[in-house]
Amino acid sequence: MQKFAGGIFVTGCAGFIGFHLSKRLLDEGFHVLGIDNINNYYDTKLKDDRLSILLKYPNFNFIKGSIENLELLESLFDQYDIEIVVNLAAQAGVRYSLKNPQVYIQSNLVGFANILDCCVKHQIKHLIYASSSSVYGNNKKMPFSVKDRVDNPVSLYGATKKANELLAYSYSHLYHLPSTGLRFFTVYGPWGRPDMAYYSFSNAIIKQEPIEVYNYGNMKRDFTYIEDIIESIYRLIKKGPPAKTESYNKIYNIGNNQPVQLTDFIKVLEEQLGKKAVMNLLPMQPGDVLETYADIEDLVNDINYKPITSVEEGIRKFVEWYKDYYKIS
Repeated sequence: MQKFAGGIFVTGCAGFIGFHLSKRLLDEGFHVLGIDNINNYYDTKLKDDRLSILLKYPNFNFIKGSIENLELLESLFDQYDIEIVVNLAAQAGVRYSLKNPQVYIQSNLVGFANILDCCVKHQIKHLIYASSSSVYGNNKKMPFSVKDRVDNPVSLYGATKKANELLAYSYSHLYHLPSTGLRFFTVYGPWGRPDMAYYSFSNAIIKQEPIEVYNYGNMKRDFTYIEDIIESIYRLIKKGPPAKTESYNKIYNIGNNQPVQLTDFIKVLEEQLGKKAVMNLLPMQPGDVLETYADIEDLVNDINYKPITSVEEGIRKFVEWYKDYYKIS
């Protein structure tokens, strides 16, 4: 077994959140074992470029593979002295799940079940895993609270994340596996996902191509800057696992607690890019929700941190990175 002090296993390490978290942990002196299958859901060059940054760290080990491969996972848990697992590997995207449901079943359900089995077998001290605000579906009560019932996700992606929470609860209850689920709210920022609206909008606005704005722009999102997400996860890692009094299981919302109208968000993009958007206004799409709004009381109480980055500041930083990465003057 390879010993690596404070060993943390990050799945999906070449993804948006996985990359940022791995880099933060490496900067803080942790040893990180990362796994990613580098799939082609979006441009693999972006994933490779993220990974090239992580590979410069001597305290980083990378394995190319999928969490659906139980045999591979078991070999890694046998080979490395893993203390904490942060599962961020998943098939992302709401609309893509309408066309390719089987990919979500394999990655988000089979893969997550494999992670749970390995964590129990190897007595992992803390499993932290990505859930999503999508589990709330079209809940009418605002803001969304972790105490709300979430039995009606309106997308397959949201349904798989709800299933993850149920599986984690069962494993925590039956096998005393300490687990923490994180419901992320519309994460954005540098090194982000090209399939996300703010990213594709930027590309289209620069090229003066039309952008597709659903529900005629009448939607609100609790846009959350990537650094606020990473700070929250880092503090939860440092805080340690949930107590036995919480059935070894806890769920948090991580959002900016400040919904922004989609049309206002586009205006901020226009200001930072210095160009007007050509908007193609369209009706609501299947799987979309009207509004997301995070109640983060539990998060603030437990880690003494509240996401603070304004949309104006976050988009400015994203656009600076975007222009530099794509060499846009």
